[in-house]
Amino acid sequence: MTNPQYPTNPAAPHQPYYPQPPRKKKVWPWVLGGFVLAVLVLFGGCAALIGTAANEVAKAEETKSVAAPAGTEVRDGKFGFTVTKVDPPVTTVGDNQFLQKTAQGEFILVYVDVANTSTVAQSYFGSNQKLIDDQGREFANDTTAEINVNDQLSAEINPGNKTSMVLVFDVPVGTVPTAVEFHDSAFSDGARVALK
Repeated sequence: MTNPQYPTNPAAPHQPYYPQPPRKKKVWPWVLGGFVLAVLVLFGGCAALIGTAANEVAKAEETKSVAAPAGTEVRDGKFGFTVTKVDPPVTTVGDNQFLQKTAQGEFILVYVDVANTSTVAQSYFGSNQKLIDDQGREFANDTTAEINVNDQLSAEINPGNKTSMVLVFDVPVGTVPTAVEFHDSAFSDGARVALK
């Protein structure tokens, strides 16, 4: 006799039949898959961004490495720069015994006209300029030595005006200078003038 409350399983007589609870859907594969997909998309986006940035830096370096001949005006930002003369190397600059400076190696003096090409007054700083040698090394302008050859280290230049400055670079003896890299500011791209 069967109990109507518990129907029998037709496959196994005399055994009560209990229905199986519904199976739970597994959510974790979807969560894991979504996480992996998000990581891949993020990685791909970063790789594309880095690739684009590297390409832009390479283009900027290629442009910067092209040097205009000496005597030609190059522009960076709000300034035009023209190299007018380069002196042979010297070991000391200055006539005043208290300000006179002796080079660690030797000094290369580069004479330059700086013109304000904008419509407002601009401040020029010699410390932003660099000398490049035939090995690709960059040398900073020695502003303490520059005091001996310029009336001022920086200049406020009005629109359309220009001033003449002398840049002084302390380089190892025998250095072959190939270019000067001029900068409107410490953060500008720069423009090069060949010295050879």
